[in-house]
Amino acid sequence: MNENNNMICDLETGVCGVVEEENMEIIDFNQPKKTVNVYYVTDPICSHCWALEPVLRRFVEQYGQHFNFHTVMGGLLEKWHDGPIDPANGIFKPADVAGHWREVGEYSRMPIDGSLMIDNPVQSSYPPSRVFKVIQKNHNDALAFEYLRREREALFAFNQNISDESILIEIVNKLGLDGKAIVHEAEQQTGQQLLNEDFMLARNLGVRGFPTIIIVNEENKGVKIVGARSLENYAAGLKQVLNLEELQPKQQPSLSNLLEKEKLLFSKEIEVMYDLEKSEINNFISKELSPNSYQVKEILGELYFTTTTK
Repeated sequence: MNENNNMICDLETGVCGVVEEENMEIIDFNQPKKTVNVYYVTDPICSHCWALEPVLRRFVEQYGQHFNFHTVMGGLLEKWHDGPIDPANGIFKPADVAGHWREVGEYSRMPIDGSLMIDNPVQSSYPPSRVFKVIQKNHNDALAFEYLRREREALFAFNQNISDESILIEIVNKLGLDGKAIVHEAEQQTGQQLLNEDFMLARNLGVRGFPTIIIVNEENKGVKIVGARSLENYAAGLKQVLNLEELQPKQQPSLSNLLEKEKLLFSKEIEVMYDLEKSEINNFISKELSPNSYQVKEILGELYFTTTTK
């Protein structure tokens, strides 16, 4: 029998054997506190924010270990009125939105129907924003962010009016929450007070449009990146704020894990996450996912994938 007591079973390889002689290693379990904050200022009906989702997801997945992420509601549309809403994009009335949204959807390949803005327009982005704030307050940021994703899917891809109470209740119910209770709370004065806090934060951050991402360090110095940009832009901004020469990203999650987490992914989102061409998507899916673990459908000329697990 081996008299050597320096034996070890390696956790990664599963191989057991003699460990090499080495000095005692000093370790520190106190993880460094994240001192960088990323503020994502957005709105549920912001089409360019919807277009940004593939890049934003990858940025958070690969670089999120370096920062605390905060979603801030910006208040894009309180209500329609006789004056211009967004004259730069030619938007004066709800029907003007449809064409603009379709252009954004075609350019970004994050599908947008938009026809509801002609016959059943969203009257205000405040109701879905207030629901976001109530979920964030009563539950957590992750669930609120998932709600934001679900309502954007409902609005942009599936053409549902997210200023309608019944639609909001249905979306919240599907998260496993009490949709009626949460939507009711959001309609009370406290819902608007929570939203006003975000509006004040957005103003203090100097935000004038959406999406805007602001990256700030512990000295309250940082960068402001306006509009939907590339992953390289956000990584460069983070590197600058951290004052690092190199910024090492984490490995992307496996597609099976990502789909399990997100529940629904459009082809463009998978392409951006894994550096794929559109023509490569079907082969990649067949390699990465077991046949019974997903469903594939098409909407507005774009493929999307959903998980079949409960």
